[in-house]
Amino acid sequence: MRAFVDKNTCIGCGVCTSIASSIFALSDDGLAENIHGDEVTNELEEAAIEAQESCPVDAIKVEQN
Repeated sequence: MRAFVDKNTCIGCGVCTSIASSIFALSDDGLAENIHGDEVTNELEEAAIEAQESCPVDAIKVEQN
């Protein structure tokens, strides 16, 4: 599974980082990023989907490989 952050849409609210801190972090620019280079392990799939569903501006995109 892959999880992307659309930096043009992200507002840096931190919802994704609070839900899935093992996947997402706020970078130096204040916007979210996947700390694993877009890849998500099987164990973290549920958290990635929850982060996508919770993002207030739909900046998180999750897709199957």
